[in-house]
Amino acid sequence: MNRKARNVIMPPLPKRFSELIALISVSTTIFLFLHTQSLTARIEEIQGDLTAAASAAGSSAHENQQPIQAEDATQNQVKGKSPQGFQTRRTNVRYNVTALNNTRNAVKETLFFNRVPKVGSQTIMDLMQRLASLNNFQFHRDGTQKGIISAFKNIFHSRLTTMIDMFTPPSTYVKHTCFSNFTRHGYPMPIYMNFVRDPIERVISWFYYIRAPWYIVERKQAFPELPLPAPFWLKKDFELCVRSGDRECLFIPGEYHDGVGDHRRQAMFFCGHDERCVEFNGEWAVQQAKRHVEENYAVVGVLEEMDITLQVLEGYIPRFFKGAPQVYYDNIQYMKRINKNIYKPPVSQEVKDILRQNFTREIEFYEFCKQRLYNQYNALLQLREDEQRLQQQE
Repeated sequence: MNRKARNVIMPPLPKRFSELIALISVSTTIFLFLHTQSLTARIEEIQGDLTAAASAAGSSAHENQQPIQAEDATQNQVKGKSPQGFQTRRTNVRYNVTALNNTRNAVKETLFFNRVPKVGSQTIMDLMQRLASLNNFQFHRDGTQKGIISAFKNIFHSRLTTMIDMFTPPSTYVKHTCFSNFTRHGYPMPIYMNFVRDPIERVISWFYYIRAPWYIVERKQAFPELPLPAPFWLKKDFELCVRSGDRECLFIPGEYHDGVGDHRRQAMFFCGHDERCVEFNGEWAVQQAKRHVEENYAVVGVLEEMDITLQVLEGYIPRFFKGAPQVYYDNIQYMKRINKNIYKPPVSQEVKDILRQNFTREIEFYEFCKQRLYNQYNALLQLREDEQRLQQQE
């Protein structure tokens, strides 16, 4: 009898009953979804407008800036890493941490990382996400874009500033876009940060990055309507592209609309949304970019000087980057693999030197940012020395 009972198969539920259960489940899901959406609908609406609008597309350095110098090498180390690019001789020049710290001007704890493409920003975003839980702040980032929002209409410029101002402090927001003056739209300025990279290495990196298999797959998944690139384009070699005078690798100074879309204009991301910012290697654009860095950016890191950059970020923006060097080096093996392109071959120094002739002002801006970073770092070292000296005197 028990054996027969175990073999009994329960009859299926009536069809109408199954449909009722499904209807209740769907209704509950929709209700919860709508309830949750009401909390963020406005932000998502603005974000969507900005993404859809993505386009393809001064004052000089301080007179008192000194050549890059450093304190004792033993003081320049983080987890055993010595910063590169510093001279080992000491200097009598005094740097003022307060004067070099734009974070003090912020009235809200909102950090805006308007990231330049191919400067290590994926690594920094990963670091920021790890620090968000440690330092108790919210991390926000933009979705995948078809193109970089560079010089868009004023209405979208206004929506960007509105959206960022809506984030509850302390918050960070990351997006590929150019510098925006929030005060012109009635909002307080956020704490600005960004990164730069050697301009030649950056365009080489971009050239092979957009030809990497994973990049093409990700773009196709995000935007199915985009056509796949032609095989001949995928097989292009950068050196041959430069030597043959290929349109993609000409990099002509003074051009406004080259039709290539390789983001060769690093200074443009700091210059802003003025049409003059689009001029490649332009004098006005570079000087305006310098002015904005000096007046509005708390820190502009340098990819080639990651050790120094991490210490400066922690020293000048501690609310968000406290513990950054420790977290970075605790995860160094993973950090080094983020967005690493194994398909990028080496490029000869001869070709790089050819390109540098057309990147003179872009290189000038890069060196300007690097010098400013060194000054900020030296100021921190001197402050620490002063504090140690006072402690010894007590």
